[in-house]
Formats: sequence, C-alpha cells, structure tokens
Amino acid sequence: MSGPRRSVDIMARVAVMQGPAATGSVEQNLAAIEAAARESAAAGARLLVTPEMSATGYNIGDLTGERAESLDGPIVRAIIELSQRYSLTVVAGLPEREQGRLYDIAVVVAPSGLVIARHRKVHLFAELDRDRFAPGDRLVTQFECADRTFGLAVCYDVEFPELVRAHADSGTDILVVPTGLMQPYTVVSRILVPARAYENQLFIVYANRCGSENGLEYCGDSVIVGPDGADLARAGAEEELLIADLDAAALADGRRRNTHLADRRPDLYPAKPFGRRD
Repeated sequence: MSGPRRSVDIMARVAVMQGPAATGSVEQNLAAIEAAARESAAAGARLLVTPEMSATGYNIGDLTGERAESLDGPIVRAIIELSQRYSLTVVAGLPEREQGRLYDIAVVVAPSGLVIARHRKVHLFAELDRDRFAPGDRLVTQFECADRTFGLAVCYDVEFPELVRAHADSGTDILVVPTGLMQPYTVVSRILVPARAYENQLFIVYANRCGSENGLEYCGDSVIVGPDGADLARAGAEEELLIADLDAAALADGRRRNTHLADRRPDLYPAKPFGRRD
C-alpha cells in the first residue's frame, strides 16, 4: 500500500522538445518547433525549451553563416508568432550575427511578443564551435516566467561548475539548457547534469538533439532534473516531448535539506585556480 500523497505546488509546467532527428531547412525546423509548441500548450505547459540551434541545425558547416541573423530577423519573428499563437514562452536556438561576428545563442520569447532574454554561449566546444563562433561575455542570463527566476546556459556551458554556481548565487530557480550533446558524452546528461542540479539546489531543464547530423551522432537523453538530483522526466534516443511539473515545495525542501551553498568556505578559496601562475 502506498503512503499518503503529498500535494504538489506547481510553480511551472515545462516542456522539452528533443529533436528534430534529421537536418532540415529552417522552415522544416520551425515547423517542428511549432508542432512541439502546439502539443506543449495543449498539455498546459508554460515554457517550451528546444535544443541548441533548434531553428537552423547545429553541425551545418557554411550554412551557419548563411542562416545567421540579428534578433529582429525572420527566424526570431517566426518564434514570436508561434509563442503568441500558443500563449507559450519559447526558448529557441540559432546563430546570431552582429558586427561581423557569429554567436551561438538561445533566445527566450514571451507571449507578449517580446524577446525577454538572449544568452550567447560562453564556453565554446573545440573547433566545432571555435571555428565559427565568438564567445559570449556574460556568465549569468536570467528571465522571469510563471513568477520564478529562470536562467540560461547553452550546451557546454553547463559542464563548467563556475557558471552554474554563479546562477545559484544569483537566485536562479530553474536553469534551462538548450544543448547539442553528441556521442560519446552521455556522462554529461546522466551524471553531470543531475550533479549540477543537486549541488546548486535548482531545477535543470536540459533539451538535447537526437539522430544524426553531418557525421555527429546526438545522444538524445534530454532530461528535467529536480534539486535532489533525481530525474523528473528523461527521454530516450528518439524524437520526444517531455512534460514535467516543477514543484515549489521540492525546491524549498531541497534547499533546506542540502546546505552545500551555506556550508562553503569562501575565506579559504583562492581568488584564482590552484596551481595557476601569471
């Protein structure tokens, strides 16, 4: 016999789009995002998180520059239109062009029709990123949704404890991470992301690609993790839409039980990494 049920104080119902599984045109990618938005709205979600470069494709070579645009370009306008149509806040990825530079960005569009946040990927992954993009220079990007503070990171960013800890110190409750995690790095989704959620007492919403793209095999394994490090929802290897309720009581309880942040000893931590010499 099961014990008594604890009532859930839903602070946000979120959706994660895993996919698309095949490289497509911008129009095909936007159609896939719209289909996910329609399903998310029907399920009562307030926020839809899509993968890294979801609107354009990620490993697309010279097409990256051809598809790059400013924040007032046609891709962002299309995301605004579907956000308004489904009364849903949408996180989408694309390459941004500004002053001759390209950035790997995630934008957040609200049903009001406004771009309420934009995060440029700070940590660039190998030549795959460094040959195309300039790094962002802002560690913490936040936005408000459902009366909660959300934070943004893009893919490789979440693999750096400094960035996630900076979010925790800045009051982020839910960190959303559009990503393009490829094989053989399943350890990131299965071990590192839950650890980041646990050690910083926040939710992490991790939206990955799946399938193949010009030689890259994406892991899938998109996941929504609670502040206790446990999965609330996890995808397999195929296209999928995850839905999960984020429980305000779980957040408060996690922060009460897990005192890592309060128990730190910053008086002993060096201003620069151990062993580093100027």
